[in-house]
Amino acid sequence: MALPTPVSLIVSSIFCVITFAGMQVFKTALGSNEIMTIVGGFIGSILFMLLLTGVSNAETLMFGRGFQTKLPEVFVCIIVAAAASGFVHRVSFTTCVIFSLAELFYMNRVSGATYGATQVTKAVAPTPKKRR
Repeated sequence: MALPTPVSLIVSSIFCVITFAGMQVFKTALGSNEIMTIVGGFIGSILFMLLLTGVSNAETLMFGRGFQTKLPEVFVCIIVAAAASGFVHRVSFTTCVIFSLAELFYMNRVSGATYGATQVTKAVAPTPKKRR
């Protein structure tokens, strides 16, 4: 069951802060070996998903129900999540970007299946009539 938009904004914002704080608390453990740096990047991609959900819900509240999140908002959320992962380890930064792009691909697929794909309409130029 989906949450209403204002509640989803609050929940995703709270989880976003908790995730960032957890990354900072366990910074030494996440940067201790190779596997944990990859886990740090995965946690950063979860942070990206939470940030994107919060930004999208805030835009929906401000601009109306029909508004969609565009590419600049996605890039800002990826940069913020990758920077948070970069505070943990350099490799976590890179893996966060990779996991976030994969997550974004699947979020787009699920969104298209749930809400329907956008239809592209082609403008048809009128054919000129022959002169007699």
